[in-house]
Amino acid sequence: MQKIKPKLFSTLKKYSKQQFVKDLTSGIIVAIIALPLSIALALASGATPEQGLYTAIVAGFVISFLGGSRVQIAGPTAAFATIVAGIIATNGFSGLVIATIIAGIILIFMGLFKLGSLIKFIPFTITTGFTAGIALTIFIGQIKDFFGLSFSHSPIETVDKIKEIVASAETINFQAAIVGGVTLLILVLLPKLFKKIPPSLIAILVSALLVKFLDLEVLTIGDLYDISSKLPTPSLPGLSFETVKAVIPDAFTIAILAAVESLLSCVVADGMIGSRHNSNMELIAQGAGNICSALFGGIPATGAIARTAANIKNGGRTPVAGMVHAIVLLLVLVVLMPLAAYIPMPAIAAILFVVAYNMSEWREFVHICKTSPKSDVLVLVVTFVLTVVFDLVVAICVGIVLATLMFMKRMSDETNAYGWKEYDEETDAENINLKKVSEGIAVFEITGPFFFGAATKISDAILLHEKHKKVLILRMRSVPAIDASGLHAFEDIIKNLEKKGITLVISHANEQPLQVFKKSGLYNKIGAENFCPNIESALSRAEELAK
Repeated sequence: MQKIKPKLFSTLKKYSKQQFVKDLTSGIIVAIIALPLSIALALASGATPEQGLYTAIVAGFVISFLGGSRVQIAGPTAAFATIVAGIIATNGFSGLVIATIIAGIILIFMGLFKLGSLIKFIPFTITTGFTAGIALTIFIGQIKDFFGLSFSHSPIETVDKIKEIVASAETINFQAAIVGGVTLLILVLLPKLFKKIPPSLIAILVSALLVKFLDLEVLTIGDLYDISSKLPTPSLPGLSFETVKAVIPDAFTIAILAAVESLLSCVVADGMIGSRHNSNMELIAQGAGNICSALFGGIPATGAIARTAANIKNGGRTPVAGMVHAIVLLLVLVVLMPLAAYIPMPAIAAILFVVAYNMSEWREFVHICKTSPKSDVLVLVVTFVLTVVFDLVVAICVGIVLATLMFMKRMSDETNAYGWKEYDEETDAENINLKKVSEGIAVFEITGPFFFGAATKISDAILLHEKHKKVLILRMRSVPAIDASGLHAFEDIIKNLEKKGITLVISHANEQPLQVFKKSGLYNKIGAENFCPNIESALSRAEELAK
């Protein structure tokens, strides 16, 4: 079991000047990449530009300092955009702050109780479904700014946004669309030509210069928001039971999504540097980072896979790089933040189009649809549709319930019980592996887990078996586990056998079922002498009882 200890402390033991130079360089580069993304994602979330930087600065520093990964870079991510926008629209920014603080507390407890490994039990179909759904939601949400549309309403739900886009199609601003198109072209082509240059930063500079010097009628951030370069200061909104009650579901959604995305990012990073993260420490760091972000006026944060990958590619190998990235963004906030007022809104929309495309995992989506069982495809599509039509809370809850039901069905189908035929040398001579079974003995073999999904099926199959027997052998070598429902079914089987005067003999009970039998008292009720280690001894015991 890994100790709950930040990676920073262990990496500093062998820290060198050469590694510091690499971490410093990487931190500066990642900060340049994170700058436009933090602003864009804050705007997509319904927050102000500086709140995106507050998040990257505060949460980025705290999560790197306390984190369980050597190279994780944290900040605002696209996964939270629609959730945050919905919370702000419904409960205001104070409601978001409370929800984020509660989510941070949940994450800390998840780490303290060592629940980091449980995240892997969320099916891949669900994570792919809601990630693709969030990507589509972000894409739809940016169409207005990309084309400079004039909405007569301010819809929150994605379906309503689609209706408003169609209704406002005639208000398209072609100058805005050209600026957005140029920005998108730079974002797509620049990485292919110059891999070391951050495309989003260049795209923003070019688009801002186009609007400024060509005097285009295109909305900029400064037209919509008052830009502030003030340092973030801690504050806590007024608490009320009604607000806390209202945001509890959102807090759990933020916590689960932060845990899933950050640990997925850690796994990707581990593969790139050949290291191993501490999942429980990472959850604690994510919790602390989100609490601090909320207290300093930021929005929810989590590990950012793209920024983490950029950190690794530029030589970052310790949490120092993430801390440098946060400090550089702090300097940018103080010195250069007023310049953000000149960034055109179509450029922000174009950046978010690319973010949505990169996070959509459409290839994985199509691959699952082509190659996976229909039940998995159903879970994927349902989660995707619910994320777009309703929200992530509904999508995750329904997706997990549906995936669980499908899993139960599969396990139930894999669990079977069948009876042996009596050995007949003339008709079954070729079946040399069959054991000879006397006339008064029946042998029943159970395969698969004896759990609630299959308990009734198994008990019915056994009790419907031929009744004119003195001894029934249940061969359980292929039963790895039994649950409470399976145990209850066993009790019913024993009661019915007792009524018919049939003795039960158990052959080859595995460790878990055997411990359950002993704990429940069924071991003594059946009789220790009737638990046999293999079929040969079980048949011998049955022969004695059948005399």
